[in-house]
Amino acid sequence: MQKKILRLVVGVGTIAALCSCGDTSNVSGINTDGTNEGDVLNIRCWNDEFQGRFRSYYPDYMETDSDGNDILRDGTKVVWTITANEDNAYQNALDVALKANETADADDKVDMFLMEADYALKYADSDYSLDVKNDLGLTDYDLSQQYQYTKDIVTDSNGALKGVSWQACPGLFAYRRDIAKEVLGTDDPDEVQQHLSNWDDFNDVAAQMKDKGYYMLSGYDDAYRAYSNNISNPLVNDNDEIVIDPMIEEWIDTTKYYSDMGYNHGTTLWDTTWSADQGPNGKVFGFFYSTWGINFTLEGNSLADPTAAKELGNGLYGQYAVTEGPASFYWGGSWLAGAKGTDNPYLVKKIMQTMTCSRTVAKHLTLDTLDYTNNKAAMEEIAEDDTYGSEFLGGQNHIALFAKSADKIDMSNISPYDQGINEGIQTSFADYFAGSVTKEQAWDNFYTNIAEVYPNLQRIED
Repeated sequence: MQKKILRLVVGVGTIAALCSCGDTSNVSGINTDGTNEGDVLNIRCWNDEFQGRFRSYYPDYMETDSDGNDILRDGTKVVWTITANEDNAYQNALDVALKANETADADDKVDMFLMEADYALKYADSDYSLDVKNDLGLTDYDLSQQYQYTKDIVTDSNGALKGVSWQACPGLFAYRRDIAKEVLGTDDPDEVQQHLSNWDDFNDVAAQMKDKGYYMLSGYDDAYRAYSNNISNPLVNDNDEIVIDPMIEEWIDTTKYYSDMGYNHGTTLWDTTWSADQGPNGKVFGFFYSTWGINFTLEGNSLADPTAAKELGNGLYGQYAVTEGPASFYWGGSWLAGAKGTDNPYLVKKIMQTMTCSRTVAKHLTLDTLDYTNNKAAMEEIAEDDTYGSEFLGGQNHIALFAKSADKIDMSNISPYDQGINEGIQTSFADYFAGSVTKEQAWDNFYTNIAEVYPNLQRIED
């Protein structure tokens, strides 16, 4: 039975003991001892995920005022500016704000901002983000339990660490237990994995699913990250040329085959049919998801009545399980960065320390939310706990599988342009998969669209 903890309340002294930094009150000329801090802390992000985490787990949070600002124990006001990611809107707004930080009034300065994996390197390798060790004072000891890939993705070209994350996002394949029993004769994750351990076997199961009236995947994009995270080179080379890796080509050809054979349902990520396919009326065997997807998206979509309790009998609650699938991958992740020019360096450091370094916070956040947090010791403790299991996943200890997958994540081939390129490829090829354009036309559409987002990038002519 999954443990239930409603809210963690950790004293400031406990956090200090867990994340001891020593005396770092004046690192790189930035005063981080808590004196002369501003009255307003401005945080920029693209959704309310971290805001919810902050309100639940940051011990100095007191209340939220009528304007949606958070009030801390010492009276500091935390102002959240949330701009959606669509059409690059978040990055565009953040770029303007960061450029203005040097001359902005104290209460208007960006103090902290969040970054996603697909564009974290853009900000990490810029002057707008602070070095979390040399500027803010986090130590190697503080960061020692964080997964290395979460550091690599926000390390600049000079070796400076420019952000920290409270989560790690390894991916797994989430499947319907009831369909697995009918088609494969078992719903046991270890036995199901034997049928899905490589792409050839995965494709064979897709044919079996079709014969039984099921889809292997919902849509065109479901397997994309399992391919794109295994590319051999960055999507953009040192000459600002877009380089299409063979793994991307393989995803295109495989997805076209699935579409033509009826192995997928022809949906796209986040559309209403894709969401419905995860519910009790769906006919889809499984979904590639990383950590956040299971507790944020799949669980909610699985319910017959989202307003009712999350419990067995409500739709497919308890009818999903996870396994490694044919390839290791990651998807997503959020990083905290300190903004150059902040007048709250001590508070920025303290939030980073509490939310990303504390084993206690990490463990309880996972137990509360099913999210996989960025602390190896905490995750290994849960992974080895024979009494822990997710009710939603039929009692399975999914943390054990995530822990196994997390150490395989390789971020060496990321580029600052990954968000736009990954989204552009998926969008442009949807028409090809549907049969309304040729493959060549889909590529032309991709390059036309990407030129608007990243005009500096070039197409390598055949």
